[in-house]
Amino acid sequence: MKLGSLKEGGRDGTLIVVSRDLTRAVRATGVAETLQRALEDWSNAAPRLNALSDALNAGTAEGAFDLDCAALASPLPRAYEFVDGSAYLPHVERVRRARGAEVPESFYVDPLMYQAVSAGFYGPRDPVRVVSEDYGIDLEAEVVIVTDDVPMAATPEQAATHIQLVGLVNDVSLRNLIPNELGKGFGFLQSKPRSALSPVFVTPDELGDAWQDSKVHRPLLTHVNGEWFGAPEAGVDMQFNFAQLVAHAAKTRPLSAGTIVGSGTVANQDTSLGASCFAERRTVETLEHGKPLTPFMKFGDTVRIEMLDADGRSIFGAIEQRIEQQPSA
Repeated sequence: MKLGSLKEGGRDGTLIVVSRDLTRAVRATGVAETLQRALEDWSNAAPRLNALSDALNAGTAEGAFDLDCAALASPLPRAYEFVDGSAYLPHVERVRRARGAEVPESFYVDPLMYQAVSAGFYGPRDPVRVVSEDYGIDLEAEVVIVTDDVPMAATPEQAATHIQLVGLVNDVSLRNLIPNELGKGFGFLQSKPRSALSPVFVTPDELGDAWQDSKVHRPLLTHVNGEWFGAPEAGVDMQFNFAQLVAHAAKTRPLSAGTIVGSGTVANQDTSLGASCFAERRTVETLEHGKPLTPFMKFGDTVRIEMLDADGRSIFGAIEQRIEQQPSA
């Protein structure tokens, strides 16, 4: 099934079930008011939401309406936790190389992860607002999963059973703020603002054969200003799968239902498949030409992030955003 949230009903939105072709929806009235509430009672809510999904796709759901993506908040407008990994080591290697840093050997056996902003997410059609272009505005196209309650010290095998939903994220980065922040030795803060989630999240079974080994095996397609930017394979070169990432996050603490875990920027060793962020493209350009040729994003630029199934149909809907200057207070 596919789930989304309308921009109504308060900060956590209103839960809807969305049709497989992303054209129709129905409110989850009587099941759960919000996706967060559903995840907290997933064993009871999921079968009822599945039944509603079956009725919607069969054309028999009462109260169904045409879906307008502009009316959508992120599926989880806010979450208790968003922990973002960096599971694609080609990305880690290139981005660290760009700032003159080596990749520690531990990165190949122990996932890299940080605590991201979860108090609010942009909707899939909301603009990305930034104070200044001088911050080095970058997109990061990633896959995310959402868990139910995960016990502390869960093994990867146990963690896999707690992955309930899959989606996409534009993990916005402000590249020119990162070096000084990381130089303090205390991690990201100002350089990692709000991110945007895909219009819908889907249950893993909705992905069919594309969901294997706790990975999504489909290209992640990014366009910038209407031009192809990259389509690396999400199931290739992923050093740690989502079960391993969830287990890593839960090593010393339980994870609350509604925790979002990110894959990190999708990247392949094969650079002909393009990039999922500007930092990586600029690093490849530097290696080939001695300097970066592509500037970071400017106000007015647009980004579209999407994943298609084997028949060319959108799985999660597209994140479509415009970069805008934050108005003065």
